[in-house]
Amino acid sequence: MSKRNKIYLLTGANLGDRFGTLEQANQHLEERVGNILKASHFYETAPWGEVDQPNYLNQALELETALSPRQLLSVVLEIEKELGRTRRRKWEARVIDIDILFYTNKIVDVQELTIPHPHLHRRNFVLVPMLEIAPYKKHPIFKKTIEELYLESVDTLDVFIVDEVSSMQ
Repeated sequence: MSKRNKIYLLTGANLGDRFGTLEQANQHLEERVGNILKASHFYETAPWGEVDQPNYLNQALELETALSPRQLLSVVLEIEKELGRTRRRKWEARVIDIDILFYTNKIVDVQELTIPHPHLHRRNFVLVPMLEIAPYKKHPIFKKTIEELYLESVDTLDVFIVDEVSSMQ
């Protein structure tokens, strides 16, 4: 039996049927990556980086996988492409985004992949959903929990929990 690794992902969308796309992403992840153990509520925020675009809907996920970090990246990129993602420039609006936040406690730093995600500690739209599903998860570089990182965050963007109807649009 192959080893099951606990991973954390953040899914996001700000174009099209955001809820439907995130639900489709979850189905693909369950089928091709592994069991979703925990899923946060959906959260909405204003865009980060390039701000002249629609609000984002995000969800944090905890999964178990037998995939290696590189295999995981390959599958995530395939799922994004199948759901309509095209990459043209950084921080552009997107139909789907799937970020690898943590892979067990591994530190990976290669050209195509950095784990833990290099900016997760600076972004409330990542920290707030992660607080819901893994507040005591320790960042393997900073040696601080998600809760501690959130309390130290200087990000000023508000993060709103939402149901199946967007409250901000």
